[in-house]
Amino acid sequence: MSEANAQAIANQPLDGEPAARVLVAGATGFAGALAARLVWRHPRLQLVAVTSRSEAGQRLDDIYPRHRVPLELIELDLAQADEIDAAIVAYPHGAAAPVVAELRGLGAQVVDLSADFRLRDLPEYERWYGPHGEPELLEGAVYGLTELNRDAVRTAELIANPGCYPTCSLLALAPLAEAGLVEGVVIDAKSGVSGAGRGAGEAMHFSNVGENFKPYKVTGHRHTPEIRQELRGMGARGPVTFVPHLLPLDQGLLASCYVTLSRKVEPDELRALYEERYAGEPFIELADAPPTVLDVRETNVCRIQPVLADGGEQAIVFAAIDNLWKGAAGQAVQNLNLMLGLGETEGLL
Repeated sequence: MSEANAQAIANQPLDGEPAARVLVAGATGFAGALAARLVWRHPRLQLVAVTSRSEAGQRLDDIYPRHRVPLELIELDLAQADEIDAAIVAYPHGAAAPVVAELRGLGAQVVDLSADFRLRDLPEYERWYGPHGEPELLEGAVYGLTELNRDAVRTAELIANPGCYPTCSLLALAPLAEAGLVEGVVIDAKSGVSGAGRGAGEAMHFSNVGENFKPYKVTGHRHTPEIRQELRGMGARGPVTFVPHLLPLDQGLLASCYVTLSRKVEPDELRALYEERYAGEPFIELADAPPTVLDVRETNVCRIQPVLADGGEQAIVFAAIDNLWKGAAGQAVQNLNLMLGLGETEGLL
């Protein structure tokens, strides 16, 4: 460790002794950089390293001044991993799996932001993503949508952090699915350009997204099997149609979910389903008007409004999140808090 990094780590603002020493691998992507910021400001987590394959030697706060993380980026060296207790891995799918496997072999608890451990069925993963580098880890990975899997997250050693679209869509639909009321759903979702990642290239150039709005990957987005897997596990039936759209925004995600109900539902019953399911949830807000992306910007909150249509034969559920917070880095820290026995909201409010 460089002298400058050692001095910075010694000056990190902490509330007493750290509960864990944390590595953020892939800290120069949008989600990784935010994860580093959240860990750096966390009262109980000590950020001991931030890594980058292409920008090692630079300080993270030179690349992202707004996050104000004064650590020099280093190349990942797992020979030094005995210095860490936990890691957030922000690599693309495929690249993440071998790093996760090595970290787990060294005893570190891991939250993985890639898709490598989200799909439980290996053939399904390979259909969408290609060969899996560490299939033996699939069985032990916990799908980290905290509000739906809290007990499993608490005892997990490896968390598959959900995608941003699935996070928003599943939180919107869970009360209906768990009640056996979903006979089919169309998810019409829109996200800001940061969801495509820092290296998205020409497709996200301002000239292509400014004053523009378009659907993309309409016949096969990779989040589709993830959404279907989790909805089926909650008891949903019927077809699941998912269509993402690109908004000319930096951050933010809004899902409009059109649900064919298995029976007629009254307004009081619909509201009660959501109030009972999400009672006491620190990061779920039920709204009386359609949520907007600005309502949740720079927060770990999912804001939801369920309404009935067609005389109670159909439900429309709107949900909004910040795709980099609740859809990625914020949820990763929420999960890490639970894994380490900390308060779920620490470092996130």
